[in-house]
Amino acid sequence: MSPGETVTLAVIVPSAGAALIGMSRASPNQREGVTLVTASVLLGLVASLLPGVLAGERPGAVLAQTLPGLPIALEVEPLGMLFALLASALWLVTSVYSIGYMRAHREAHQTRFYACFAVALTGAIGVAFAANMFTLFLFYEVLTFSTYPLVTHSGTEEARRAGRTYLGVLVGTSVGLLLLAVVWTWTLAGTLDFREGGILAGTASPAVLGALFALYVFGIGKAAVMPFHRWLPAAMVAPAPVSALLHAVAVVKAGVFSILKVTVYLFGPVLAGGPGGSGGQGVSGWLVYVAGATIVLASLVALREDNLKRRLAYSTISQLSYVVLGAMLANAAGIVGGAMHMVTHAVGKITLFFCAGAIAVTSGRTEVSQLAGIGRRMPWTMGAFAVAALSIVGVPPTGGFIGKWYLALGAVEARQGFALGVLLASTILNAAYLLPVVYTAFFREPASGAAGPGVATEHGEAPLPVLAALTVTAAATLVLFAYPDLPLALARQLAGAGR
Repeated sequence: MSPGETVTLAVIVPSAGAALIGMSRASPNQREGVTLVTASVLLGLVASLLPGVLAGERPGAVLAQTLPGLPIALEVEPLGMLFALLASALWLVTSVYSIGYMRAHREAHQTRFYACFAVALTGAIGVAFAANMFTLFLFYEVLTFSTYPLVTHSGTEEARRAGRTYLGVLVGTSVGLLLLAVVWTWTLAGTLDFREGGILAGTASPAVLGALFALYVFGIGKAAVMPFHRWLPAAMVAPAPVSALLHAVAVVKAGVFSILKVTVYLFGPVLAGGPGGSGGQGVSGWLVYVAGATIVLASLVALREDNLKRRLAYSTISQLSYVVLGAMLANAAGIVGGAMHMVTHAVGKITLFFCAGAIAVTSGRTEVSQLAGIGRRMPWTMGAFAVAALSIVGVPPTGGFIGKWYLALGAVEARQGFALGVLLASTILNAAYLLPVVYTAFFREPASGAAGPGVATEHGEAPLPVLAALTVTAAATLVLFAYPDLPLALARQLAGAGR
């Protein structure tokens, strides 16, 4: 099989798996077996492309021709390779987790859940491998609409209201802002192809290009840059595996991935960040401050949230803008830091959501104030939570340290005191809203009746598939610190592509 055929198959396989899942409705074991096999095949296909991409190859394929010069086309470059590896690997782990969670929770509509999950991965891989902005936009929308049934999975009025917010913000930004940016880019450059060094230099004045860049940053609503962030905490009504998909695997990472890709391959780092790696002195300009404000403000909101999933949701909003900040700095260290943070945050945050789901499905506890002493009943789960929390804070020896280190280097190289200050302040805030959860779980005595009515007081750990999944991802945060060579190699290729 040629590399081009492999790329095409990687996009097709999850949708084919979704169809097979639908046909397995009558047999839960078969349905879950199809899910695991499909996820494994996808990971194998994506991984088989890695050696060639590392060697400088850019395999691709044309899926369809639309207008002249505007095909639906795929091409694998370093950032897309990194995102596809991340999404496919975490889909497999999330599938294992979902089997334990959905069965333990006795969730309804499980076939629909697994099928929509698979279609969402088609969208994610399509976004990752898009050869031009038109293709990326199409798969970006596939991802939005395929995840809507997951957000509204419970069917309650609260879930339907959250779903309206979810679609309203994401479709509103993509059609009202992103599509306008795509058409404007086509008008200016005559192409939407992703090219090393960008396609927009010299096509318009800096002010015009700055406005276009802002349309992309705000139009890519999945990146949750304030004020277009409300969809993300609203979606917390969904089951824990869906929260993991939204916050770590596909949706939010598709957002920050797209901003990085637009920066490197449409604008080019020199145009975006300014000559000589000056960072924020090009058309990105004031957007550095927007990213910085989102980082700090979302962290402050997270401090006030008692609901554990909502606290993690606002943490995600903050952490996503680390990647946006790296893109706005647009120098080599900033781009490497943004790409690395995309990976390390995904692994750390999926662990935190896995743990939150394990706590909810086992004990019924959903509030931070209910977690006193729970670490004694669920030491494995809360130990994984502690490791992942340290990674989000950026403490060695966890993977989260690496992305933050490169982002700080990018801020120093760009002489961006504001960005450096944001990184330092937000690290303190990260610790302030995550580490007290760990302290409460292990070192505080549970108050009589503190768990609330209907909340289990006698329980142990979560089902084995749930524990296995969160153990793997918690361990991965440590492995990424010890062995970061593979993602770093792809991130450095990406940084070099724009020069």
